[in-house]
Amino acid sequence: MKYIDGFLIPVPKKKLDEYKKLARKAGKIWMEYGALDYVECVADDVKKGKWTSFPQAVKQKDGETVVFSYIIYKSRAHRDRVNKKVMADPRLMAMCDPGNMPFDGKRMMWGGFKSMVDMA
Repeated sequence: MKYIDGFLIPVPKKKLDEYKKLARKAGKIWMEYGALDYVECVADDVKKGKWTSFPQAVKQKDGETVVFSYIIYKSRAHRDRVNKKVMADPRLMAMCDPGNMPFDGKRMMWGGFKSMVDMA
């Protein structure tokens, strides 16, 4: 079964174009090192919930939206090999300066997930 890294990121709406450029560059790096798929999605039909929601999870502020992203790998071992190369790539390091990020990385969340059902 495939392995997925998932991300939730609060992005200021005025910085979405900047984020999209960064995401395209990052996606090219992940794909170059063997990721099966790299997807970035911006909130479209996402409302603040009564108890939980994507906006609440990232402590969304006025003027922000939520980006949901995922990267697909063959397995966790494959993910670990790909990410080791990605994290050592100077192109990615150049994009990761916290002072120049188009989002608040402190409110970003991520995690690795084992596939449970895969209909592809």
